[in-house]
Amino acid sequence: MAQQSLLRLPAVKARTGQSRSSIYAAIQRGEFPKPVPIGARAVAWVESEIDEYIERQIQRRGVA
Repeated sequence: MAQQSLLRLPAVKARTGQSRSSIYAAIQRGEFPKPVPIGARAVAWVESEIDEYIERQIQRRGVA
C-alpha cells in the first residue's frame, strides 16, 4: 500500500488558494474532501484527496 500523507489547514489553503471559510463551505456542499480527525481538536486532509480535488478543478476549466 502506498504511503499516505496528511496536510494541515495552512498547507491545504496554500495548495488550493482557498480561505478557511471557503474550504469548510465547500465541505458542507460536498464539493471538497472531508478532513480526518488526528486529535481531540485537530484535523488534517489526505494529500492524495487534495491532489484529486485540484485535478478536478483543472479539468473543469476545459468544460466551461
